[in-house]
Order: sequence, then C-alpha cells, then structure tokens
Amino acid sequence: MADTMQFDLVSPERSLASLQVSAVLIPGADGDMTAMPDHAPVITTLRPGVLRVETPSGTSEYVVSGGFAEINATSLSVLAEKAIPLTEVTRVHIDEMIEDARVAHDAAKEKFKNEPGPVDDAAKLLADMVALGDHINM
Repeated sequence: MADTMQFDLVSPERSLASLQVSAVLIPGADGDMTAMPDHAPVITTLRPGVLRVETPSGTSEYVVSGGFAEINATSLSVLAEKAIPLTEVTRVHIDEMIEDARVAHDAAKEKFKNEPGPVDDAAKLLADMVALGDHINM
C-alpha cells in the first residue's frame, strides 16, 4: 500500500491544492467519507461542509459548498462549486452562501409549486449551509 496519493482541489475561481496526501475527509452528500491510498474507485457529490486534508507534514481544511469528488487508488480530485481555506473564511462568506441558498430555495418554491422534490433539495441545501456556519462557529 502506498503511503500517499495525489490530491487536487479546484473551484471555478482557482486551484486551491495539488499535493500528496495520506487521507482526505470528504463531506459526501450521503455522509462523510475518508479517502486514502488504494481506495476503491468512487464518484460522489459533496454537500456543504469542511474538507479535511491530511498530509505527512500536517492538516489543512477547506470549506466547500458542494461539487464532486472522484476517488481512485492513486488520486483524488475534488471539483468544488465554491471552496475557501478554512483559515480565510469570514462571516461574510458564510452569510453569502446562506443567502444564495435562500434565494435558490425561494426560486424552487415559486417554480415547483406541485413538485416537492426540487423544493426539498433546495431546503436541504439551505439547512446544510446554516449548519456549516454553526459547525465552524460563524
């Protein structure tokens, strides 16, 4: 078993990380999961949360608002809708993400009056954003 795997984290704005890691805790849509070297191939969607990256030299964390993760035995690629290093996150960032989710929820309620699925999805996203702010004490 290899000790590390290649990890790449990108958002539409920029590339945030490209390094060798020993483990990455991923806020998956169906629950948290940890990717490590020799992981079985998986593609998963992300929910808003904290992505924790463990390297031989330390740990770093990123706030993600959603996206996708592609895992295989030797690499992990995360394409995040929005990603910010946890050390750079401010209350303003969280408020903006919550407001964007609130607008999306209101739009879904207006557009899908008799279709609860999309409205429920938008409500969950809004709840996840609020929970994320609470989780990181903002």
